[in-house]
This record gives sequence, structure tokens and C-alpha cells, in this order.
Amino acid sequence: MGSEITGMTLIGHDLLAGYGGIGEGMSLQKTRDGRRIMWLAHEGPPKNFTGVDVTDPKAPKTIVQTELPHMRVRSNSLETCGDLMAVAYQTVEPGLTPAGIELFDISVPETPKSVAFFDCSGPYSRGVHQLWFVDGATIHFSGGAADFQPHNQLDDQIYRIIDVRNPAKIEEVGRWWMPGIRVGDDAPPPKRLPIDSGFRAHNTNVFPERPDRAYIGFLDGGAFILDISDMARPRTVTNWNPHPPYPGFTHTALPLFSRDLIIVSDECVLDDGADWPKLTWVVDARNEENLVPIGTLPMPPLETYGRRGGRYGSHNMHENRPGETSFKSDNLIFATFFNAGVRVFDLANPLQPKEVAHFVPEAPQGSRVGAIQINDVYVDENALLYTVDRHIGGLYILELDI
Repeated sequence: MGSEITGMTLIGHDLLAGYGGIGEGMSLQKTRDGRRIMWLAHEGPPKNFTGVDVTDPKAPKTIVQTELPHMRVRSNSLETCGDLMAVAYQTVEPGLTPAGIELFDISVPETPKSVAFFDCSGPYSRGVHQLWFVDGATIHFSGGAADFQPHNQLDDQIYRIIDVRNPAKIEEVGRWWMPGIRVGDDAPPPKRLPIDSGFRAHNTNVFPERPDRAYIGFLDGGAFILDISDMARPRTVTNWNPHPPYPGFTHTALPLFSRDLIIVSDECVLDDGADWPKLTWVVDARNEENLVPIGTLPMPPLETYGRRGGRYGSHNMHENRPGETSFKSDNLIFATFFNAGVRVFDLANPLQPKEVAHFVPEAPQGSRVGAIQINDVYVDENALLYTVDRHIGGLYILELDI
């Protein structure tokens, strides 16, 4: 089946030297000599991360690609701030290493140099799944810890905060978890869902517009807003959770500050629509202590994509990341749907979101599911879209025509 495209034009594509399986780490560096490097974290081994020169987006060029230390670790997430890059490491099972966050000097992109490592390994820890690093000083992340024992191993990653201003002496600032998941908590353990994805942190976003708030996706626990005015003691402001009756895995809570809205995505994690429906919600946040769902982004048709191959449902969004190389909009939402590609939605009327563009590449040659699996999306300040395949298809670059 060929590609599908409306409202945008494909201008560049890079297969990443044959290792085109990318996770959820996409970050665009503007170098001191004026180049633009898109950094990508791989979905799994053997590769760690790849740097692609996208100065000319019509001719992307892979300039560096690094190896993981072994086949039972992945670097699903990364972020850059200036010439510093943070990379997350998550192991297949608890107790393995490396499990934590590594910092790299990327002032010369072709030769990244490790400058520090923050260890999160432990008997119940698989390390770090996702990180948020936008100010050059503080990393917010979902990760395990040597001293954190969950009742259920699926609940092993919590919200943690570290100070990296001095890479030689990285210090933990604070941590938070959903009450009841840790051995020793006063609260009872949460009730498991029929499709049990766990009660653990995923995206941990903090924006300069509200530096006293963290917006947390906590998988089967739903979306949390935390007060982090005292980062040593985060506290819950509110929790919005549609699970049950809907299947779990809240991934991202994206605040649209000028609109008093939050866009919340639930990640699809099973093939062939087995965990349908996995939706992206529009939530009224005028009263942050009483979040109210008012709609969902229109889903690509189930009858077309449900059994096309691989996963079908909501996943990542462009997150209005702070910084000079990121596009920011409280009206356009850029979201990924695995085998239904990347799609753009207009929220002019939040009660009736409208799709205005989409791109579904043809199945990459060698895909193990026989379909594209668009995993993540990043939009730069020029409104160019960069999107990636989870398995083998690599990096696609698009211009909006809307």
C-alpha cells in the first residue's frame, strides 16, 4: 500500500544507515557554527542515539550513530540544551546496568563526549524511560531508584527531579509517586486494570509558563498536575483518570496555557486494535482542581487502520517544548498514531477538533509488522515536521501546506 498525504509535503527522508527504529527522543540542536542537528534516541538495541544534520531539510545526513553497551538496554528518550544532551537508559529487567541518565557534550556533534552519569539502578529498578530537560539546569524524569520497592514490578518508575548544573555532582532534588504503589505506603495499592500496563510515570513536563507545575502522565493512574513550587516536596493538585472504563496508559498531559486546556494522550500498546480505543482527550482546565473532558481528537478510521498491522491508536504529540528551535502553538496539535501516521488537528473550536493534515508513509521495507509505526513527532520553529518510525523506516521531514 502506498503512502497517504494531505495538507503537507514530504521533503526529506533518512533511513539512518539502516537502523531506522526510533523511540520517543527527538531534540533539535542549533550548533555554534549554525548547523541544525536532529538527535534521535533509538527504540532498542544495538544503537543508542543518532545525530542527523538537517541544516538542509531536503538532504538530511546522518553524521554520528552510537552503540549501546549490551542488548538488554535501550535509550528511548533524550533531550538537548545548548551543547549538552541527556540520554535515558532503561534495562529489560530490574537489577541490570546501565540504568540511569548520561550527559554528553555535543559541542562537536560528530564526536559526543560523555561528561556525567546519574545512576538509577537497583534491585527493583529498570532505570529511566523518559526525561524532560529544557532549562539546562534540571531534569525531570520517570525512573526507578535503588531505594524504591513497588508492590508490583510494573509500578517501578516514579517522577524524579535532579539538578545537573554541576555535572560532576548531580543531586536529586525531589521525587513523587502515586500513593499506594510503594511497599510501606499508608494508602492501599491501586486496583489493576484488565489490560495491566502499570501505575508508573511516563511524561514529566514542566514549562516556563508555569514553573510551579508538573504535568505527569501516570499510565493506568491517569494524568496528574503536581505543585512543584517546592521541588523537594511535590504534591498533588489534581488527578484526571478515565481508566476504567477506558483502557489505561496515560502517556502525555500537554497544557495549552492560553486556552485553559490540557491535551491528554493514552498510548496504544497492543497490535491489531486489541486495546482499542486509545484516544487523545481534550480536557477543560479552567479549574485545575476539577478537570473536565470536553472532546477527543478525531481518530483515524478503525475500519481502515485497525488491522493494517502493528499498533493503531494514540501515542506521542509535539509538546511545545521551550527553546528557540521548537514550534509552539495552543491551536495546532501534532500527534502520532502508529500505523495511522502523523496527523495535525485544529483546536479553534475545542468542542469540535478538526483534522487538517496527515501523512501515512508506505510500509517500510523490512518492517516486521508490514506497516508504518509512526512513533514520535517534533516540529521546529519554521513549522517543519520531523517524524520517525518505531521499527525501521527512519526519519521523515515534511512541510505544512495548510
